[in-house]
Amino acid sequence: MSAISGMTGFGRAEGADGDWSWSVEARSVNGRNLEVRFRGPPGFDALERHARTAAQARLSRGQVTLGVQATRAAPGAAAFRVNEGILARYLTLANQLAEEGATPPSADGLLSLRGVLEAPEEIDEPDARAAVEAAMAIALDQALDALKLSRDREGAQLLPVITDFIARIAALVAQAETEAVAQTIAIRDRFARRMTELAPDAPGLEDRIFLEAASLATRADVREELDRLTAHVASARTLLQQPPAGRKLDFLMQEFMREANTLCSKSATTALTGIGLELKAVIEQLREQVQNVE
Repeated sequence: MSAISGMTGFGRAEGADGDWSWSVEARSVNGRNLEVRFRGPPGFDALERHARTAAQARLSRGQVTLGVQATRAAPGAAAFRVNEGILARYLTLANQLAEEGATPPSADGLLSLRGVLEAPEEIDEPDARAAVEAAMAIALDQALDALKLSRDREGAQLLPVITDFIARIAALVAQAETEAVAQTIAIRDRFARRMTELAPDAPGLEDRIFLEAASLATRADVREELDRLTAHVASARTLLQQPPAGRKLDFLMQEFMREANTLCSKSATTALTGIGLELKAVIEQLREQVQNVE
């Protein structure tokens, strides 16, 4: 089983009991929370409660649709019963009409008259209905198990993709750390150059350059952002082993992007800005994949 699961899947199960037969389908798509929609056959109201409980026991997120289609086999000819009382009344009326010249009725004609043939009633016995309902509930469980397996397979496909994006983020953070050191030197050199050009003979120029460059470097210091990004990478890797992780990963993506935005805004070199922009692009790609995680 994958460490994470997806939210898209399908499961199906079938069953029969006596003259009843049914099929159950379970589908799910992405959803912020768990939402279960159920449609079942009339007369089996307890199935909906079972379906919701069973879905909640297996799944934590996603829009889940459960449907039970049930049919009852048509009774054979031997199962029908002739209503003798109604038939006798029809015969009496037919004989009266025959005496007046009407054509005597045929047997099939009499049997086709309303109320003469009675079909067996639907299941009314509580025990029989409960047995059918219990069998349908088992099929619901089987369909949900198949749905869960389908979602686990999606998770197995997502895991290496998400892991690769996290590794790319870690590599970009490492590049940014190297560039951040060079950024401090670049800020000082750039400021010294400008000050020398503008006021080459100003007294205490070296001290002024040092203080101003230090102030600029402090404002452009990105070590806090890089430390937090490194911590977020570690958190993401941990969450992948602690399902269900979808909601926490969703929140973590926001934190990733916040630090990447700050990194770009503090950047004082083209190289660091480029790393920051690429970092944002990879985080957005990761966020799109995380949306599929349960």
